[in-house]
Amino acid sequence: MKGFVGDIEELTINNTDFRRVLYTGHHLQLVLMSIGIDQDIGEEVHEDRDQFFRVESGEGEFLIDGVVHKIKDDDAVVVPAGARHNITNTGTKPLKVYTIYATPEHKHGTVHHTKMQADASHEHFDGQTTE
Repeated sequence: MKGFVGDIEELTINNTDFRRVLYTGHHLQLVLMSIGIDQDIGEEVHEDRDQFFRVESGEGEFLIDGVVHKIKDDDAVVVPAGARHNITNTGTKPLKVYTIYATPEHKHGTVHHTKMQADASHEHFDGQTTE
């Protein structure tokens, strides 16, 4: 097994894709996101998985079950399973975050270059892992 080793800050800041899956394990998944100015990810609920977010660059608002939290560089957010959540970029540059789903949410290798591609996609984790 190789696992994943990398400079997550550099990878996150240099990512230009709305969503890019970096690593998929049996119990978690590492995903980069670049959220455009005045863009959001769209409200969602993951009934059966927790999610961790880390902001590497930018600023925005994070909604969890109706409560809005201001977020900025170096902030972390944990969303428990069943919580309705959304991220909105309120800054003047793309909001760069990485997220860890526990358990995986997306198919291994998924890349959505834009939010429009992500919204049109209906893919979900199919059991295939990175290794």
